[in-house]
Amino acid sequence: MTLSQFLFRNRSYTPLPFLAVMLVFAQPTLTSLITGFLIAAMGEFLRAAGVFYVGSETRVTGSVGASRLVTSGPFAFTRNPLYVGNILIYTGVGVMSMALFPWLQLGALLWFVFQYTLIVREEEDFLREKFGKEYEAYCVRVPRFLFRLTPYASWHPVHIDWKAGWHSEARTLQAFGIVILILVIIWLA
Repeated sequence: MTLSQFLFRNRSYTPLPFLAVMLVFAQPTLTSLITGFLIAAMGEFLRAAGVFYVGSETRVTGSVGASRLVTSGPFAFTRNPLYVGNILIYTGVGVMSMALFPWLQLGALLWFVFQYTLIVREEEDFLREKFGKEYEAYCVRVPRFLFRLTPYASWHPVHIDWKAGWHSEARTLQAFGIVILILVIIWLA
């Protein structure tokens, strides 16, 4: 198993050390809570938009897979809206905490960019093999982690299964809410 495969399989758990250190050393202020929350909320919005648009297929564990190439919706602006959203969430939560500021936040940002770069390369190899030239054309026009100002493809009408979307995103929303609650309690103490 390669490092990128290991990280892909364990991507739900790699934030835990960051969160533990952040909570131990948290020194939130009202300004850090508001600023960090806005950053994290933007990340959750982007992440949720990707999950709801593509469905629970994004929650695979084990090995990389995809039944179709998605190039519209949030994926028309960035190839990896869920990972960009995660990076914004982790950055925002780090800012909320003010733990070891700015070193923990910078370290976490660098770690998650490194981790997601490896994971994305694993996913890209799979997509390139499965979808060939169609995927290559998409990669040329849509940035891996940055954003296009105009959509690559039109917003294709899709049937959004809201129940499945909420179910798929429930763990992330629960974790986000719990961390925010803990940071607010620390701030109030």
